Formats: sequence, structure tokens, C-alpha cells
Amino acid sequence: MSIAMSASSNVGCYLVIRIKGSVKASREELDTLKMLNLPRANYAVFVPRDPSFEGMLKKVVHYVTWGEPTLETVKRLLKRAEFNGRIKLKSENIAKLGYSSLDELAEKILKGEVTLSKLRDKGLKPYLRLHPPKKGFKKTVKKPFNAGGEYGYRGEKINELAIRMS
Repeated sequence: MSIAMSASSNVGCYLVIRIKGSVKASREELDTLKMLNLPRANYAVFVPRDPSFEGMLKKVVHYVTWGEPTLETVKRLLKRAEFNGRIKLKSENIAKLGYSSLDELAEKILKGEVTLSKLRDKGLKPYLRLHPPKKGFKKTVKKPFNAGGEYGYRGEKINELAIRMS
């Protein structure tokens, strides 16, 4: 059983944040990051918890960090989502996506029923652009999270990083 599978069972998605650029990345790693809709550092996506995505995350583990978001974190990050260009996601735009409120959309994303890339056809960007973390990364981005670094699986602690970046 993988480390990532031992998390809370009510969350059906991961919040994935790219923390490193593409210098010295192989073509295969760059292609995987592109498939994850993470073209640049400080971008974030929500991906479903399934083996295919977990395999992709293991392939690019040195470039990303991920974990299970809370509903509050999902709502906070969705307010940064871009609709038809650089327009922030507002209540009238949420109705165009087919949802009654931000809460409903956040719950669907948290359960893994919908992703940002599935809403691309309706005008939503498939990624979230974030700021670098306030006061910087606490540790080095050259070591895994469980060894005192920043990259890799971090479970519930992804929420702290996401709040510092939003």
C-alpha cells in the first residue's frame, strides 16, 4: 500500500502544486507535467485519486508536492481560478459552468467527480496560478518532504502551503 493511499477516505482528489522549474528535466518528465496541466512553477491542479495519476505523480515527484485538500482550501483556491482569460471566477461564471454555487463546485472537486480540465470546454483554465509561498519554502526543494524537504507527498499539510501561496 502506497503512502498516498493511506490518507482520509472522504477526499477523492489530490491538490498538486508544482514547486520547481524545468531546468535539467527530461523530456519524459516535461511531458508528464504537461499532461498534469502544470506548465510552470507555482501552478496547481486538482487530480482524482486513482492509480494512473499516482503513477504520474511518482514520475515527476522531484518537481511537485501533493496531498489531500480540505473543503476550505478548495474554495479558497477556486476563487483564484480563471474564467475566459484572466477573469476571476465569480458567481455568474459558476452558473455558466453548470453549478449553483462555489460550495457545490468545491464539493464536486473534493470528491473527485469533476476536475478543472473537464471544465476547460466551458471556459475555465485547467490550472490555478499561485504566488510563491509567503516567507518562502520552509525547507529545501531538493529533498523529499518526509526527509526534511519540500517535494513529494505531504498529506494534510498541503493545505498550509496552499494557503501561503494563495
